[in-house]
Amino acid sequence: MKIGIIGAGFTGLSAAFYLTKKGHEVVIFEKDERPGGLAVGYREKEWDWSLEKHYHHWFTNDRSVLGLAHEINHKVIIKHPKTSSFVDNGIFQFDSPLSLLRFPKLAMPDKIRMGISLALLRYNPVWKPLENFRAESYLRFSMGNYAYKKLWEPLMKNKLGKYSKDVSLAWFWARVYKRTESLAYPEGGFLSFAEHLQKEIKKNGGKFYYNTEVLKIKNQKSKVKISIQNSQPKADGPLAQKSEDLEFDKVIVTLPSFLFLKIAPDLPSAYTEVLSKLKGIGAINIVLRLKEQFLRDGTYWLNMCDSRSPILAIVEHTNFMDKEHYNNEHIVYLGNYLEPSDPRFQMTDEQLLKLYDPWLKKINPTYQLSVVSCQLFKTPFAQPIIPINYSKIIPPFETPLPNVYLANIQQVYPWDRGTNYAVELGEKVAKLITR
Repeated sequence: MKIGIIGAGFTGLSAAFYLTKKGHEVVIFEKDERPGGLAVGYREKEWDWSLEKHYHHWFTNDRSVLGLAHEINHKVIIKHPKTSSFVDNGIFQFDSPLSLLRFPKLAMPDKIRMGISLALLRYNPVWKPLENFRAESYLRFSMGNYAYKKLWEPLMKNKLGKYSKDVSLAWFWARVYKRTESLAYPEGGFLSFAEHLQKEIKKNGGKFYYNTEVLKIKNQKSKVKISIQNSQPKADGPLAQKSEDLEFDKVIVTLPSFLFLKIAPDLPSAYTEVLSKLKGIGAINIVLRLKEQFLRDGTYWLNMCDSRSPILAIVEHTNFMDKEHYNNEHIVYLGNYLEPSDPRFQMTDEQLLKLYDPWLKKINPTYQLSVVSCQLFKTPFAQPIIPINYSKIIPPFETPLPNVYLANIQQVYPWDRGTNYAVELGEKVAKLITR
């Protein structure tokens, strides 16, 4: 079969890998100039490794992506980095039952209640009944109001905004159930891993169209017609636009659902209405390159547990991966999940850094003296919103358009978004269409 795949994120890449292994003719279309999707990376000329525009890592039980890395013989590095929380203007390690017992901001009864609450989720393999309940209600009831407001409420509000009170307990369960103390990372960065996967797909006969936007999908007799526009830079600077129509036996769309609706005008209104109910929020990340370490206690991931904080998380990548891969610079992410309508989404890197500066100085008063550069990255969709009973509205792979399949991160439920589930999703849809 001739199969078109829209999107060279890890869902599209894994689908292409498994389909080309079976001998199918596969063509992948990607609007960006590189593979990776939400995990796309970039390289500064001084660096040996690439870096993701938005922070990424794997858990050691992410079997799908780790299995794929093993299959293509891509080395994976496993370490046990430190996770901490910023509470009452102090940093406290918070990544194990022992660190919870040592946490000085809660009384012992609150610590015990929180430990039991999290353990009930961590060691419960059954998620389906949990989707009937809201995460906030469970956490307030099981941990107590004081403990919830001290640690979890600021994180829920900072991450999910107006949706924080309505997300399903099944979503929260997945984040607790899957977490591992050790983390994994592909050697060379996620871009290196994506490029390695791309190389294997090309070996199997797969083709890639980068800088290519899909404008429309339409059924034409027993085929699927894709209208594309390819943008290639000319020698003198401007882009040259080239449009064409291509036909396929089957097409896999890995775009977010709202983008699928834009390129498939023939979808029936009932289906469109279902997809329109699926919500998501975007992300912005500032990448700071520093001469000196920012989180001097060695913390990799710092949750900002203060509802006034304009930053959700501070992630010092080089407290996880060795700084020698990045010209001995210290790489720090300043991350947020936001709706594109949020004023911060419209700010420049300088405006955001000015907004963040008072909070950064609480942690490291002299960080500005070591700044090499500051770069801002944005994406309009990064985190699906999971309301109660999400399983009743999650779309299937098959769409009302014959031979057109939808496979995106809004379908990995009950799990949260991540490259592991993107890989798993790609493999599933590949098996489905070649069954």
